[in-house]
Amino acid sequence: MQYAIFAVIAITLYATGMHTEVIGFAQRGLLATGLMNPDVEEIAHVRNNQSIQEEPVSSNLTKVDYNLIFTDRDGNTRSLEEFKGKVIFLNFWATWCPPCIAEMPSIDSLHEEMGDEVAFVLLSFDDDFEKAKAFDKRKGYNLPIYAPASNLPQMFQSSALPTTYVIDAKGNLALTHKGMADYSDPEFKKFLESLK
Repeated sequence: MQYAIFAVIAITLYATGMHTEVIGFAQRGLLATGLMNPDVEEIAHVRNNQSIQEEPVSSNLTKVDYNLIFTDRDGNTRSLEEFKGKVIFLNFWATWCPPCIAEMPSIDSLHEEMGDEVAFVLLSFDDDFEKAKAFDKRKGYNLPIYAPASNLPQMFQSSALPTTYVIDAKGNLALTHKGMADYSDPEFKKFLESLK
């Protein structure tokens, strides 16, 4: 009887598409441990040491390819180039991806706190962009979500979702993080502020 109840619940969740959100909710508990977060202290330490060296920092850092075209929720074509000169938080996600759903509340929190200081580009890889827009509206996030409108530059090709790239104000790739993370962590906010 217990297996039958479990099977009915599982089938219902899967049939309604809610299984992604349930799994994402469970994974949010894992995020609370901080084990999945990028080690921004180490990255900041390395970047600071490079800036102290005699060689220019830019020789040791990867320059970003801004040739990324995407469509906003209103159907307008936009480019990563528009955000040049700002710190950019670029996140690849999809509504069918439980880890993406798990980290979304932390991204929303970060966006609410730093949305004026940091350019947020959340690139949805859903087959139907309307699903991403509906998810954003249903959750009450109002995040700057986009759909790809061109092939991804080589440096942004990733086989993992979610994947997050952080670009500093000078156009250098400061962070690549594959997998979920808690981006509302105070250390991560300090890291973003250090990239201006």
